[in-house]
Amino acid sequence: MTDLSAVPPPSEGFNFAGHVLALNAGRPEKAAFIDETGATTYGQLAERVRRMAAGLKALGIKREERVLLLMLDGRDWPVAFLGAMYAGVVPVAVNTLLTADDYAYMLEHSRAQAVLVSGALLPTVTAAMVKSDHEVHKVIVSRPMAPLHPSEVEFEHFLSPQAPMPQPAATGADAPGFWLYSSGSTGRPKGTVHSHGNPYWTAELYGKGVLGLTENDVCFSAAKLFFAYGLGNALTFPLSVGATVLLMGERPTPDATFRRWLGQVGGVKPTVFYGAPTGFAGMLAHPNLPQREAVALRLVSSAGEALPAELGERFKAHFGVDIVDGIGSTEMLHIFLSNLPGRVRYGTTGWPVPGYEVQLRGEDGQPVPDGEPGDLYIHGPSAAMMYWGNREKTRDTFQGGWTKSGDKYIRNPDGTYTYGGRSDDMLKVSGIYVSPFEVEATLVQHSAVLEAAVIGINDADGLTKTKAFVVLKPGQAIDEAALKAFVKDHLAPYKYPRQIEFVEDLPKTATGKIQRFKLRELERCRAVGEV
Repeated sequence: MTDLSAVPPPSEGFNFAGHVLALNAGRPEKAAFIDETGATTYGQLAERVRRMAAGLKALGIKREERVLLLMLDGRDWPVAFLGAMYAGVVPVAVNTLLTADDYAYMLEHSRAQAVLVSGALLPTVTAAMVKSDHEVHKVIVSRPMAPLHPSEVEFEHFLSPQAPMPQPAATGADAPGFWLYSSGSTGRPKGTVHSHGNPYWTAELYGKGVLGLTENDVCFSAAKLFFAYGLGNALTFPLSVGATVLLMGERPTPDATFRRWLGQVGGVKPTVFYGAPTGFAGMLAHPNLPQREAVALRLVSSAGEALPAELGERFKAHFGVDIVDGIGSTEMLHIFLSNLPGRVRYGTTGWPVPGYEVQLRGEDGQPVPDGEPGDLYIHGPSAAMMYWGNREKTRDTFQGGWTKSGDKYIRNPDGTYTYGGRSDDMLKVSGIYVSPFEVEATLVQHSAVLEAAVIGINDADGLTKTKAFVVLKPGQAIDEAALKAFVKDHLAPYKYPRQIEFVEDLPKTATGKIQRFKLRELERCRAVGEV
C-alpha cells in the first residue's frame, strides 16, 4: 500500500487534465474508453480534450468560470470534463436524474457560462433555462435527438473547427478544478469545490495504493461519473495508470451489468467492477447471474452504503472474489476507510487508507473509546476546498484540517471500523444507541429478504421504537412474527423491530443509497392523517 510520504506532491502549475494526458502519451493506440457506440483511444482522447479546451476558450469563458456538465456516461463525458479542466475552466458535474427546477437552481448557483448536455436530457435543461434568469453562452449537445436551436451546437461540430490547445492552463494543485453537488437530502444541494490536486491524491493513495490498479485492467463502474465514487472509478483512477474503461449510459440493472461482465459490449470483459450494496443484492438474486468461469473479475469494490456481511460472503462463494468495501464522501472525493484486497473483514468498513487519519468523537467533541459509537472525522489531502457560497455549512463540515462525515462508527479491537449509520439516523431505544444498519444487516441475512430499511418511530408513550420496511425476494414469503423472531435470535432483544412493513421497493437516491428520511416523512404523514 502507498503511504502519503512516498507520493511526490503535484508539481507547480499542476493541471490534472494535463497530468493524465501526459501520463498516457506513450500509449496513443490503446483504448481509453469504450461505450455502446465504439472506442476512444488515448491518442484520440488527448486531441479531443485539447479541442474542447480551445472551444471553451473561444467562447470567451475565463479561468475558474464554471460550465454545467449534464451528460449520460459515454465517451463524450471525459472529453467535456477534462477539456474544461485543461482550459482552467471548472466543470460542474451534476446528477442526470434531477428535475428542471433542480437544474435551474444549479445554473444560477454556479453561474455556469455554458452547458454540456446529452441529447436525451436537452428538454429538461431547456426547461431549466426558461425557469432561470441566468443566461449561458452556449449549449453543447452530445448525440442530439432532434434538430437544434441556433443557440445550441452539436458536440462534434463544436470540437471539429478548433485547433487543439497546445498546453494546459497552469492552474496549480490548489486551484479550483471541478464541482460536485451533494445529494441535498436535507435541503438544497451544496456545490462542493474540489481542486486540481484532489483527484491526484485519491488516485495515488487509493486507486494505486490500495486497489493496485494497472494498465492491464479493464474498469467498469455501476456508479455514474457525476458521483464522486464513480468519477474515481471510471476516470481519474484508470487514467492515472493507463487502464481501459467501459462506460454505460443506461441504468445499471443486473442484465445491463451482466452484458458488460460477459464482454458483450466492446468485446472486452472488465477485470475490476465497482458497485454498491443494493446492486449486489439485486444481482445475486437475479436468475441470469453469470457463472464464475464466465467472467474475468479479479477485483470488486463497494461503496455508497456499508456492505452487509451476508452479501459479501455470498458473492465470494459464487465468484471466488471478495468485495472490498469502503466509505468515501463527496467532501473527501473518494474512499478513505476501506477493507483491503486479500484482507477483508466482512461486517466492517476496514482500516484507514494510508495517507488519511480518522477520529471518532462524542457529542462533547472528544475521542470515544473503542466499542462506543462516535461521529467520524477525516484528515487527508483530498478534502474539498469549500461549499460554494455557503460559509455556515463550510465551517460546520471543514474544521481545522478535519472533515466531519456525518457518519457514526465504532472502532473494533483489531483496528477496523464498523458502520453505525448516518449521525442523524442513529436511534436511542431504551436509552441505548441502536444502529439502523445493524438491524438491516441482520434482516437481510434471512433467506427470504432482499432489502431492508430501519427507522425510528414513536409509540403511544412517545418513546422511540424501531420499524423495518422489508422487500422480499421474488417468490419468497415470511410473516412478521417469524421475521421478528429471526432478528431476536441474532441481536440483543431490545434491537428487534417492533413493526415490520413489507413493501415492493425502497426509496433510493440515484446512486443507490436508501433514503430513510423519506420513510420517516411517510410515517409522519400517516401519524397526522395526511396519507
